[in-house]
Amino acid sequence: MNKPNTEKQYHAVLAQCRKLYVDKMRDYGPAWRILRTPSITDQIFIKVKRIRTLQTLGERLVDEGIEPEFIGIVNYAAMGIIQLQLGVVDQPDLSSEEAARLYDKVTNEAYELMTRKNHDYDEAWRDMRVSSITDLIMAKVLRTKSIEDNGGRTIVSEGLDANYYDMINYAVFALILLSEQKENGHEN
Repeated sequence: MNKPNTEKQYHAVLAQCRKLYVDKMRDYGPAWRILRTPSITDQIFIKVKRIRTLQTLGERLVDEGIEPEFIGIVNYAAMGIIQLQLGVVDQPDLSSEEAARLYDKVTNEAYELMTRKNHDYDEAWRDMRVSSITDLIMAKVLRTKSIEDNGGRTIVSEGLDANYYDMINYAVFALILLSEQKENGHEN
């Protein structure tokens, strides 16, 4: 069996996420720039909560699976990092091109972080269940909410941006695993 090419798979998933981000930017512009980071965190919470519900119940009443929710997690987490870096505004202030450039910068940073961690953890995520990755994202969301409720202060923990970067990478891992399951004829 061939060893998976994580770099290629990661970039393929990011391209899919970026396409949706750019397409939504064409529809709505950068309206998300007015969102405070707790609002972005809550959007991610809603998405991961829906994924957990679908994984638990095994049925859905809305004709949209879990893949779009993981894509939304990637995109909202990238927006959260951008908001942390630029600050929140009262009116959208970025062109679509600038918003896409910032997205690329953040997702490249997430990729570099993944590469370092993937080396140290020897791609342990490949042997995980998608449901476990979902739970890890939920834990990151709850940690982020706690940090936000504490005014962004931590004593020994990583900050908000580290949690958002981890959410991006876990969501990408889940999308890679789901893609592999489909290729092998195993829908999850």
